[in-house]
Amino acid sequence: MFQIDLTGKIALITGVSSGIGAGIATMFAKAGANVSGCDLSSEGNNFVHELKKKGAEALYTPCDVTQANDLNHFINNTIERFGGIDILVSNAGQNFFQGAENCDEEHWYQNIDLNLTSHWLLAKLCKPYLELNRGVIIIMTSNHAYQTIPGCFPYNVTKTALTGLVRSLTIEWGPAIRTIGLAPGFIDTPGNQQWFNSFPDPESERERTINLHPVKRIGTTEEIGAWCVFMASNYAAFASGTTYIIDGGRSALMRDS
Repeated sequence: MFQIDLTGKIALITGVSSGIGAGIATMFAKAGANVSGCDLSSEGNNFVHELKKKGAEALYTPCDVTQANDLNHFINNTIERFGGIDILVSNAGQNFFQGAENCDEEHWYQNIDLNLTSHWLLAKLCKPYLELNRGVIIIMTSNHAYQTIPGCFPYNVTKTALTGLVRSLTIEWGPAIRTIGLAPGFIDTPGNQQWFNSFPDPESERERTINLHPVKRIGTTEEIGAWCVFMASNYAAFASGTTYIIDGGRSALMRDS
């Protein structure tokens, strides 16, 4: 049987309270890893409880990833509890969909701080620990890094920039650290449900979106988590410097038809 066993590995994951981050944490726990997670949410006890039910050791630290002091506290808590870091999944982010003309400077810089700068700062802080363990960095970007739609500026700009961060960290920090990007498309998360709810008929818009995908469904958080587990394993040891699109074939379409 083909199995991925990450027993004894320490995975540090941002944005774990819901959505893709929760799915990633769940799948690492199922693979046997110990999980140190952070978020702005107050759901830390629930996070730890759910992962412990899966047999994993878990630690939760409230953290604003745009604040260097918070990031340092998160990493120090992780080292104190687990003694090292093997895997960084830099996942925390937020949609900033305003359009190039309507976006103001405040939201531009908020987007830059959260969806780009925080990934770089966190990677730098984790670098010494990852080097010791020949670790892996997985940076969560989006299919908006490659194709986008009107109104998704400035979110799509930072997601595109993250593909450059993946390449730079790969060539500057390898071979001690592998760096990989994952670019999910429509995933069934509370954030994407908010997007559907912004339309007069949310269910109709959801169905229309589903039909734009050749697989005729949208993805699950556990599927993205499984990709992260595989990319962190020895089976993916030759993968580095690349961002993988996981979008149900959506990007294969030349137009919405």
